[in-house]
Order: sequence, then structure tokens, then C-alpha cells
Amino acid sequence: MTPPGASTGGRGWRGARSPNRARCQPCPGRVGEMSGRTRSSTTTGFFREKLQDVLPSLPSQDDYFLLKWLRARSFDLPKAEAMLRKHIEVRKHMDADNIITWEPPEVIRKYMSGGMCGYDREGSPVWYEIIGPLDAKGLLFSASKQDLIKNKFRDCELLRHACDQQSEKLGKKIEMVMMVYDCEGLGLKHLWKPAVDTYGEILSMFEENYPESLKRLFIVKAPKLFPVAYNLVKHFLSEDTRKKVVVLGSNWKEVLQKYIDPAQIPVEYGGTLTDPDGDPKCSSKINYGGDVPQHYYVRDQLAQKYEHSVVVNRGSSHQVEYEILFPGCVLRWQFRSEGADIGFGVYLKTKVGERQRAADMTEVLPNQRYNAHMVPEDGSLTCTTPGICECRDLLGTGGSSTKARRALRSTSWALLSPALQEYTRSLPSTLTLPRAGDRPGAAHGVGHHCQQPQTPRCHQCL
Repeated sequence: MTPPGASTGGRGWRGARSPNRARCQPCPGRVGEMSGRTRSSTTTGFFREKLQDVLPSLPSQDDYFLLKWLRARSFDLPKAEAMLRKHIEVRKHMDADNIITWEPPEVIRKYMSGGMCGYDREGSPVWYEIIGPLDAKGLLFSASKQDLIKNKFRDCELLRHACDQQSEKLGKKIEMVMMVYDCEGLGLKHLWKPAVDTYGEILSMFEENYPESLKRLFIVKAPKLFPVAYNLVKHFLSEDTRKKVVVLGSNWKEVLQKYIDPAQIPVEYGGTLTDPDGDPKCSSKINYGGDVPQHYYVRDQLAQKYEHSVVVNRGSSHQVEYEILFPGCVLRWQFRSEGADIGFGVYLKTKVGERQRAADMTEVLPNQRYNAHMVPEDGSLTCTTPGICECRDLLGTGGSSTKARRALRSTSWALLSPALQEYTRSLPSTLTLPRAGDRPGAAHGVGHHCQQPQTPRCHQCL
């Protein structure tokens, strides 16, 4: 049974469940809802014991939070543990504890559509995604894919905090969100492959890092093209998530009001809520996107002169090594690719002087696909462990292109953080560290300058 005005759609996007049905059925594995509470308590206890070393780094340590990960992996303890530990690494990489204070690039702030507005009748936050006006191509020409994904991770953290605030305010646990996708204007421009790939990565990020956080997802004003678009991304969604997708019909406003009080719905979507200035769209809460002006496009504006050019063949990689002598050094890289995206990752070698596979090294920066053919990449990381860091450009065996790609990059080098300047003064005079004012081309790594051959431990000049 579907709610009035709802549809499970056409071929390829069946499986949407009625929210009535979803609400009345108890969900197994929730706190206090399992018929076998002893089993739930015991499993959670085992899970908690396995995670003793990382519990302090979790955003929450209560049973509600731990059960999310257990449910997501059907109470398979090893799989749930692996999933949660991977999430902790992602949180570190994203600096999740401080990400809410992170300010995205201006083009993302102005033109990335969507926003949180109001709460449903049970107190859960409601998030609106506005698809039609979204200029995916303009955003991808103006901002790095990593910043776009980081911005969505930030949105997820904002929603998690909103759930915590609602829990405290209402005196009951709020741990899920409702989403409304406005698909009016969905067209072929949204099916541009780089845009679909990026959106797929965003969906995967949500599935892997915020399991069991979606209450239901309503699709409103879906055009005939929607089944095609949904088929392109549905494989990124878990079966459980797919069941929460409900496509509403022409009376979608009435259906929304059944689950959200009209006072919590913008006038634009059939409610009575407006901004203080009377704006029926509640634009102070929901960004409606728009075409990105071309002056934001960055590829042709950056006259970066790269010091190295290399061709990376299909299925192969290119490695560059840098010696990190002290914790706290900063490794920086700049690169772009020609023709298509390219992978990039940073690894710490476990055996000095030997060529190693990525799987045998310690992953410092996970290998990711960068749309560096559209937006040149400029990144850095603070090294916490001394050793040999290896930067890898990678062209995988999949993807739409089988051709070799040319990657252009600047020499990366490490700079000491200010906190270590005092320490460097005690080093032997024969060891010269590059400073911010040094010529980049003169530095072969953190160890020394090439014109000083007596400097010890330079693996690049042996």
C-alpha cells in the first residue's frame, strides 16, 4: 500500500514503501524495540568491547549510535566493526569535529542547492534537495570534487547535530532525518557523466558514514526522465535505503502535510512557513542554486606552471617519493590531468629502499578520483610520522576512457610547522631545511637543498 498520491513508479525504480507501513512496523535492532532484548544488549556489549580503543573518537557512544552500524551490517560484528573503523578514518580525514566551522568555497555556498528547513511531526529534521536549478557542470568546473563531497559531509554533520538538539529538546531520541527531493526541471544536463559520478560518490559517502539515518525520502514533481536518472544512481544505495524512497503523485502537497505540519513546510511546498521577510521559498534556509557564472570557472584562470609532466598508462601508476624527517611537516601537492580524471593518494613506505605495492604501505591519504582535468588540484597534509612518503598518480582499469592520460604536477616539498621552528635550531648545521621563501625547484624534499651534497639521508640524490 502506498500513501495517497504516491507511486512506486515505473520499471527500474520499484521498491518504494509506504511511510505508513514503515512507521507502524517496529524496526528490529533498535533500543528497546527488539523482542529479544537480551540478544540486543549482549551483541551491543560485544561490539562496544571490540571498539574500546576508538570509542573516545566517536561522535556518540550510546547504544543508539552503535546499533546503527550493527543494523547496517545485519548484526555481523566483524563487518560492522570494519565499517565503523573506516568511518573513524574518514572523520579524521574530513576533520569532522571542526567541519561545521569550515567555510566552503564561495561558489559552493552560492550555487549548491538544498538546505534544512523545519521538522516532521515526530520531530525529525527535514532536508530539501532542489534538483532542477542545480548547475552541476558549472560547479564541477569551479570547485574540486573533494570540496563538493566535503560540503555534503558537512551537511550530514549539521543534520546529526540537529538530531541531537531535537533529542534534548523533545526528551526522546531523534536519530533519523526526512528528505524531500524536488525534481522539477530534472533534465539531460543533470545526466552528464562527471556529475552522475560525483553524485554517486556523495551517495556512497552517506551510505558508508551515516547508516540508518534516513527515515524516508519523498520525490516530488518527478518528470518522465526521473526513472532514467534513478537507474544511474540506485546501485549506490543499499536495499534498505531504496525501500525508503517514495515517489509522490500530483497531490504531493497533501501527502507532505500528513507527515509534516504545514507550519513547518515552506509556502513553496504547500505549507505556511515563510522567511521573516515573507519569502515563501524560505531562501534563508534552502539554497535554490542557479547557473554558475563563468568567472568562477578555474581551469583556464590558473596560469600555474607545473614542473613535471608524465604520461600515466591505463592500469598503471606514477610514484614520487619524499623524505619526512620530523612529525609536523606539511606535504603539499599541485597537479592537473588532461582528458579525464585521475587517481591520487599518499602512502607511508614500510620498507625503505624497496618498491612496494600500495596494499603493503600505510595509507596516509586514501586514493581518490580527482576531476583535475576540470579543476586543478592543490592540497596538503600534515605528516605525523617520519619516513618516506610516496605520492601516487593512478589511472585505473575502469572508467569511460582507456587512453593514457598526461598528468602535470609541481614538485611537492615539506615545510616545517611553526611549532617546530625552535626544534630545528638544535639540528646539526649541515642539515638545511627548506623555508617558505626558498625556491621550490631547489628542494628535493624536506631533507636538504641539492646544492649541499654533504647533507645526510637524501635518498633522491644517492
